[in-house]
Amino acid sequence: MQTDLDEDLLPGADDEADGGDELYEHHRIVVDRGQELLRIDKFLLNRLSNTSRNKIQEAIRADAVQVNSARVKPNYRVKPGDTITITLPEPPREGKVVPEPMDLDIRYEDSELLIVNKPAGMVVHPAYGNWQGTLVNGLAHHLANLPTGRNDEIRPGLVHRIDKDTSGLLVIGKTEFAMTHLSNQFFHHTIQRSYLALVWGTPPGPTGTITGHIGRSLRDRKVQAVYPDGSQGKHAVTHYEVLRNYGPVTLLRCVLETGRTHQIRAHMQHLGHPLFSDATYGGDRIRVGQNTASYRAFVENAFELIPRQALHARSLGFVHPVSGENLFFEAELPADFEAVLAKWEGFANQQ
Repeated sequence: MQTDLDEDLLPGADDEADGGDELYEHHRIVVDRGQELLRIDKFLLNRLSNTSRNKIQEAIRADAVQVNSARVKPNYRVKPGDTITITLPEPPREGKVVPEPMDLDIRYEDSELLIVNKPAGMVVHPAYGNWQGTLVNGLAHHLANLPTGRNDEIRPGLVHRIDKDTSGLLVIGKTEFAMTHLSNQFFHHTIQRSYLALVWGTPPGPTGTITGHIGRSLRDRKVQAVYPDGSQGKHAVTHYEVLRNYGPVTLLRCVLETGRTHQIRAHMQHLGHPLFSDATYGGDRIRVGQNTASYRAFVENAFELIPRQALHARSLGFVHPVSGENLFFEAELPADFEAVLAKWEGFANQQ
């Protein structure tokens, strides 16, 4: 059996993603020549860790399992030479999630999923150094019947994530089927996602597209780098539209075609226009503007208004896993983002 596992789809404890395609297991299995005929659900149960027969059957129902690029039923019998591809939600992590009462900003909820507006500063998933106070801790308390994996590990219904200091919308699956169906939509890039980003300078043109592989920096594994030649990382595409130019900074609407870790932040830095106040990618210092004491003081005050990268997950659209309805949600800008835009608006009006 041959299995190709995209390691970028299994994030480490310190990874967050502006979009989140990298949260899904993606297996490619070429069946051995000597394989006897066997139901596909039994075949996969024997070969995948951290899963269950129910999870596999739900994945098949959600068209997340294909054989030779075609959908199959759970009773399909695999045969030698078959190529099986699987996309599944993130596997459960080691350790137990401690439920915590939390005032979550839930924008929509039904029996299958919920939409939450995450504030900046909140970590999405527990990890080393952040075992408490995360969105998942709050979800574990809010949802009494989260999907579980083997040994009853708590499996919060995350199908994507956003950075700790990025605000905005996340969709949460409440059942195995919903999680798998939503994951499949993310993996195949059919989810509609837009972000608002304040960047230094003025990107070329009223609209543009940034294409360049994104992967861990060879110099610093905590940040992502862009590899235009494709020598490292994974294919990534970001589309942007200029909404308002304030002179030294510009407000953009960014649409993700893929969802790599730190995609917008890394792509904009690569373009020469890092996000305003983004300490990780060089946006926390003056990049454009006059070298005067008054301007330096103005920018420092602006940094104080939004002491994190100016990035907000504004909208999210997808197909409901059960009803098939097209759903679309938007979240207004948080107060810190609104405040810094007002400050730059005043600056622009005085020029």
